[in-house]
Amino acid sequence: MQLAKQLALFLDNRPGVLARVCRVLSEAKINIFAISSSDTVDHIVLRMVLSDTQQALRLFEEHGTLVVVSDVLMIEGNNKPGSLATISQKLADAKINIEYAYCATSPSSQKGLLILRADQPQKALKILNS
Repeated sequence: MQLAKQLALFLDNRPGVLARVCRVLSEAKINIFAISSSDTVDHIVLRMVLSDTQQALRLFEEHGTLVVVSDVLMIEGNNKPGSLATISQKLADAKINIEYAYCATSPSSQKGLLILRADQPQKALKILNS
């Protein structure tokens, strides 16, 4: 479990935008550890945890992309029922709000990766590591 930097890109919601973002990252040899998107009528918010956040930030800013950087928790955990319940209850007991989370895992995988944004990321990390 660790704190990681997440980039949130605000992009036009149209065909080819995600492909261009991924191509720019690929050409720069930047790996995507986690990705999530949410859409509105005219734009998309693309959230990503990457292997080289600073280089990616420079690349996107050079292209005039609006980017917001935030701290998130990157938690590798067991892929079994109740894992997220345990995490969320520990944070709730400490009065830490989970603003959003995203994760994925293969059904046959033993481990999964959870990206979690909390209103107090340093305190959340300390609570979850204790």
